[in-house]
Amino acid sequence: MGMLKNLRRKVGAMVGGFEGGLSARRLKTFHASRAHVNTLIQAAGADMTARARYLIRNNGYAANAVESWAGNAVGTGIKPSSGIGDAVLKDRVQRLWLRWTDESDAEGLTDFYGQQRRAARELFIAGEVFFRIRPRRPEDGLSVPLQLQMLPAEMLPLNHNQLLENGHRIRQGIEFDRIGRRVAYHFLRRHPGDITDPGLAGETVRVPAESVLHIVDPVDAGQLRGVSRFSPALVKLFLLDQYDDAELDRKKVAAMFVGFVRRPERDFDNSNETDDRGEPLLPLEPGQLQILDDGEDITFSTPADVGGNYESFQYRTLLQVAGALGLPYANLSADMLKANYSNTRAALLEFRRRIEAFQHSVLVFQLCRAVWARWMDTAVLSGSLDLPDYEQRRADYLDCSWLPPRWDWVDPLKDIRAEINAIEAGLKSRTQAIAERGFDAAMVDAEIAGDHRREDSLGLSFGCKPVPVPPPAPAPSN
Repeated sequence: MGMLKNLRRKVGAMVGGFEGGLSARRLKTFHASRAHVNTLIQAAGADMTARARYLIRNNGYAANAVESWAGNAVGTGIKPSSGIGDAVLKDRVQRLWLRWTDESDAEGLTDFYGQQRRAARELFIAGEVFFRIRPRRPEDGLSVPLQLQMLPAEMLPLNHNQLLENGHRIRQGIEFDRIGRRVAYHFLRRHPGDITDPGLAGETVRVPAESVLHIVDPVDAGQLRGVSRFSPALVKLFLLDQYDDAELDRKKVAAMFVGFVRRPERDFDNSNETDDRGEPLLPLEPGQLQILDDGEDITFSTPADVGGNYESFQYRTLLQVAGALGLPYANLSADMLKANYSNTRAALLEFRRRIEAFQHSVLVFQLCRAVWARWMDTAVLSGSLDLPDYEQRRADYLDCSWLPPRWDWVDPLKDIRAEINAIEAGLKSRTQAIAERGFDAAMVDAEIAGDHRREDSLGLSFGCKPVPVPPPAPAPSN
């Protein structure tokens, strides 16, 4: 085997080609693992998640990063707009959904949109999160007998791999059938790090896959479990935090020493903090000086400064961390000193493209659409909704657009004028423009019409009202 490896190196050196694949002088210490991402996650995933949670609890940059991501990805919530054509029926569905969102959390801590935000945080921290769908009894008094229970990534053990007697395989806590479909999840009954819950330690429970939503943003093909977004930034964030703490502590200690007193040689009793004459030693207090006796001398402290490279070093390191986390520098550091309109707009546009991709391919596809379908089925089966021919027209009733919260403009006047010009030029519709702001066009138009009717009834007038467009005249007959 060793001879074959040496032969390959010699052939590669002779042929040349891709320098990144050669074991030349500059790359001889570059040893990349060829293991599959599932193997790497099983070996290091738990430690990376634990370190990411530690940094969020103790590092201001990490805490700001995860809150910025969740705030931009979800904000006040990604909300549905039903595609049902019947306006009355659509309004009934939307009102029932809005009522149920306050009841969705099985823990009773937040609403469905708060669960979206918590899911976005967990995806950033651990790379994945689980929701268990919990059907409820009619006597529980819910508008729709359904709730969601959020489970962190640690509840599904990474090291649970097993071949079952029926031919199914458990890989990293997920049970697959013979053709590779997910059929169940084997969750721990208790969080492995929660010592406040006595008993049940290490016990698992099998939950069918149709009752579990696994929200994950995979980075490699065939990946089973998630990877923390902090993984490429963990080392730099931790070392930078240590460096900052050491520098701050050094400056604090240096500031305590204003000067050093040289006395003639005497015997000191350090245990009582007095000298041989019973006089107290100089206390360590900021800025204190003391009258000296004859024969004593004083030398002032001149501690070394951090140097002119401190800020530039921090800025460059934080830029690398921001790039690793996929955040603009200002979103990570809350530092707007270097920001202007042009670079802020360019950074936000790129960041928002990433957020929009994450919203639609992960949160909407894996969470929102699945919850909407299960909620609609449960509402119809429980009698909370009466939808004619639901079984035959289920796909039509499930049609829904999910609207993220609108983005705040960097320069509202310029951007709104550009949007108005695009609508007037026929480059986009009002429906598209309103949807991009996170609202439903039909509901907005209904609200505007209602406002105008109320203003007319009260004799009020605000701004310019649209002029009614007369219906087209019939074509003349030949």
